[in-house]
Amino acid sequence: MNGSLSYKNISLRPLEPEDLDILYLWENDLSVWQVSNTLIPFSKYTLGQFIQNSGKDIFETKQLRLIIENNDGLPVGAIDLFDFDCFHQRAGIGILIYNNEDRQKGYAYNALILICHYASKILSIHQLYANISIKNQQSTALFKKAGFQPFGIKKEWIKTMDGWEDEILFQKIFSE
Repeated sequence: MNGSLSYKNISLRPLEPEDLDILYLWENDLSVWQVSNTLIPFSKYTLGQFIQNSGKDIFETKQLRLIIENNDGLPVGAIDLFDFDCFHQRAGIGILIYNNEDRQKGYAYNALILICHYASKILSIHQLYANISIKNQQSTALFKKAGFQPFGIKKEWIKTMDGWEDEILFQKIFSE
């Protein structure tokens, strides 16, 4: 890992105004709403405001969204730090690789490794956590591979069209 936000076949970059259309697509796709806890669609105006404010410091906004680009410079997904708590030095983490054809290429794993390095070394975060549906086996395997440990299950935590699902809590603590 070098000094930039690049690692193997991906790079992480801040949101740009040109990302509006792709964010509009990703955020309003009902198939990903369950993993992102979304219940209503986002307007282009709202997403434009989000992009405009994304340049603010994580210490102010308590969140950070970065676009995951492949080696060709094409956006393949996004990775988020949220619920950033400066005092307790922790944050939640979420990741999306949108298109099926972009999955299983190492993009998510490399982005996760890179953001963990950034979070621990640059932001001085002591721990990251993720909440993953017990049925989301790909994400469960991804976070385990990246060194996250399961540490609890929230019973019947997620309401779905088919009923209730449990949610696994994952945690990664960084040594000093």
